[in-house]
Formats: sequence, C-alpha cells, structure tokens
Amino acid sequence: MPFYAELRSMGDVVPAPWGGYLITSYGLCDQVLRDRTWQVPDSEWRARQGAATRWSAPSSREMSRTLPALNAPHHTRVRRSLGNMFDRTCMADIKEAIEESVDRLLDRLAEKLRADGEADFSALVSEELPMNAIGGWLQLPSADYAYLRALAHDQVFTQELLPSTSQLALSDAATGQLQAYFRELVQERRREPGNDPVSGWLRTWDGLESDREAADEAVYLLALLVFLAAPETTSTMLSTMVWLLLEHPRQFGWLRAHPDHVPDAVEEVLRYDSPNHIISRVAPENTALAGVRIEKDEMVHLMIGAANHDPQHHLDPGVFDIRRKAAHLSFSSGIHYCLGAPLARLEAATLLTALLGRLPGLRVSGPPTWAPRVGFRRITELRVVQS
Repeated sequence: MPFYAELRSMGDVVPAPWGGYLITSYGLCDQVLRDRTWQVPDSEWRARQGAATRWSAPSSREMSRTLPALNAPHHTRVRRSLGNMFDRTCMADIKEAIEESVDRLLDRLAEKLRADGEADFSALVSEELPMNAIGGWLQLPSADYAYLRALAHDQVFTQELLPSTSQLALSDAATGQLQAYFRELVQERRREPGNDPVSGWLRTWDGLESDREAADEAVYLLALLVFLAAPETTSTMLSTMVWLLLEHPRQFGWLRAHPDHVPDAVEEVLRYDSPNHIISRVAPENTALAGVRIEKDEMVHLMIGAANHDPQHHLDPGVFDIRRKAAHLSFSSGIHYCLGAPLARLEAATLLTALLGRLPGLRVSGPPTWAPRVGFRRITELRVVQS
C-alpha cells in the first residue's frame, strides 16, 4: 500500500491537516490502545467541540452513548453487564447456524454461476452471511434483514474520519430509524421475554437498575451496538478474504492442501487489509508520543492500516502471505478490543473452509468496487466466475 508507506516515511507521529495527529507505527498504536489513560471521544468530549462540528450531529451523539465511546467507570459497568458474550457454548450453537447459512448461500452462488456464468460474491454471500449470523443470534425477523442492512450502510458514515454534510445527513436519518427499531425490539422482549440475548440483557439490567426505563435504555444501546458492529465490517472482511486469496491462486491451492491453516489465512487477511483502518483516541492530559507534544483533549488517529504494514513489526509487510503468524490491530486492543471478534473469525473460517471444498475453480473476473470511505472500508461489488 504505497500511501501508507509514504505516510510512515513522514514519521511515527504526523500532524493531520485538520488538526490532531496521525499515528503510523505499530508500537505506538498498540501502546495507546492498551494505555487506559488515553480516552475515547465520549459524549462530554464531543460536546466540548461545539455545535458547529460533526460531533454534534444526532448520529454522533447517539453513538457516543454506546460502549465503544464510553470511558471508565461507565465503560466498566456496561462491559461487565455483557459478561463473556460469545463463550464456548454460545459459539458452538452459532457455529451450526453459520455452517447452514454458508451452505445455503454457496448453493445460491453456484446456481447463479451456472445460470449466468458470473456473479457478485459480495451481494450474494458477503452481505448476507453476517446479517444472517447476527440477526439469527438476536432472533430478529429475517424479513427485516435487508432493511436493517441498508440502514447500517448509511449509519456508519458518522463513524468515518471526515464525513461530509450529506453523509452525516444519511447517517442521522438511518440512526433515527434504527433507534425506533431497536427500542421497539426491547419493548417486545420486555412484554414476551425468551432465551435470546436481548431478554438476557433485560434480566441483567433489571438487577443493576431500579429504574426500568434506564434499564430498557441500556439494553437498547447494547442491541444497537451489537447489530451495528456486525454486518458492516464483517461483510467487507469476507469479500476482502475471497478477493485476496483468489488473486493469489498458489496460496489458495496450498491452503486447500493444508486446511488446518485456515485460521492463519484469516488473520493475514485482517492484517493485510483491515475492514477498519482508523481508530481515534483523545489525550487525557498534556503528553508526548515519540517526542511530539500532544495537548490535553487533542485527538490522535491511530492509522491501523499503516500500523499493520509497519516493517518494524512485520517482515515484508507488503507481501500477502497466509503462512505468516500475523499479529495485527484490526480488532483494536486493550479494554476496547472488539467483542465480536470471535464471531467474525468464525464466519470467515467457516466460509473459507466451505469454499475450498465446494468451489475450487472460483476466480475473480475484475477488481472489486469500493465505497467512497476512508476509515470503514466497504467492498460493494466483487464479480466472480467459476472455471
């Protein structure tokens, strides 16, 4: 990735044209993520930026109430309420559902390839699998999946590095519709509790909050977060995985002969081209990074995409190599490490294992099409053929 190489050549800490700093080295990014004194841009920080900034948009204010935008002690309380969300028992149950979903989706892909000779892997598989996984786990009506997925695509703009006014407007509208949907979901589970995660969170928060409205609001924010964290990034990870492996047919063939290395391949995909390329933090006080003074409340952007290609951390980082043991920061680190990482890894490994056995002659027919984003990357189309 030439852009990141040029960025790293400017130093480990680079002033950003719009203010704040870009952090490019793996070591410094990891250090900041693990250091609990560094803050996430929470609701108080966003309010201090002023009404005329992107941080005052309704979608930004709503995201500031979810777990990734909470600092201690609020973060600690909410995180503990989730427990081990994807424990071994839960993952065993989910695994069976994901395997069934992968089989159905690959059946549909194979049928499309037979009928038309070419198909969009992103639309037929990558966009569907994460929605099926998280929707099934939350026990959402499958008829709502397409509607919710479209809202997730629009909502993520508020989490972008420099969203435009029109993008924020899309995000604000989508956020409003998602608010209504998941608040109603909480009320439905309140009226008719079951064995689903939302009902479980309600039972947990009823024990933590004497105010039922406060408990319901806490559960709504958890349901909103868990949903938004799943389909957007995972779908791009799946498409990126297929694209990279099909572009490296020798490695794809080697993996077919060594399927026990499927997890290593997934990690290398995450390192080589992470779905999320930027994580932001705020200086809690006047401090310094690599000799650069950073004032209290200034924002630093941890350039995860650049850090994952840091030659000080990886040998030949520009080479895609599924046999390397690929340490990366694509799921963040520290107390804000991605809760959904086990689910994303399971979806990727299950899909890749099935592809190795079912569609050995699959190949791309053109480069992927990318959405106009910087931080949260998204492949909107990946055309494939079967030889």
